[in-house]
Amino acid sequence: MRTSIRSLGLVILASLLLAGCPSHESIERINRDPGRFAGQEITIAGHVVDSFGALGFGVFEIDDGTGTMWVFSKRYGIPGNGAKVAVAGHVQQGFALGGRNFATILIETERQR
Repeated sequence: MRTSIRSLGLVILASLLLAGCPSHESIERINRDPGRFAGQEITIAGHVVDSFGALGFGVFEIDDGTGTMWVFSKRYGIPGNGAKVAVAGHVQQGFALGGRNFATILIETERQR
């Protein structure tokens, strides 16, 4: 009986922890239909293939093997090319920074390790 209660408690705890995590999406799926992800927090992960910024904020491009996406960061700094990162944020369409326009970009809210 005690084991059953502990097992049930662990299942409930794991469910609560997973429910609080942003969903992990492929970049290809996001780029195919960015409007579907509007207003949702999502996570993408991959390697940094390009970046530019100054004073701790800017943009960097992530490649997850299915496609690439630019990420705007204003609190976590800009990782170097080749770095492996996972970031959570909100998809935004029509973003401009430093004279460059980005059709679809992820506004970073959290950097995961």
